[in-house]
Amino acid sequence: MKQLLEVVGFVALVQGGMGLLHEFTDWQVGLVQRIGFLDGYEVYASVALIVLAFALFAAAEAVGNRG
Repeated sequence: MKQLLEVVGFVALVQGGMGLLHEFTDWQVGLVQRIGFLDGYEVYASVALIVLAFALFAAAEAVGNRG
């Protein structure tokens, strides 16, 4: 379970970072800008993904310390 949370957290962190990279440099990377209903909210979605990633990393540590 810990490894799954870490992998999902890593993917969320990378996608959030790539979304911010796209917004500030206009490079065509990441999946956030390709989701239609997020038009105009890409920065917020990218920041939310980064926050989610850190929450998943904290949850992974909590699961790892439990056992």
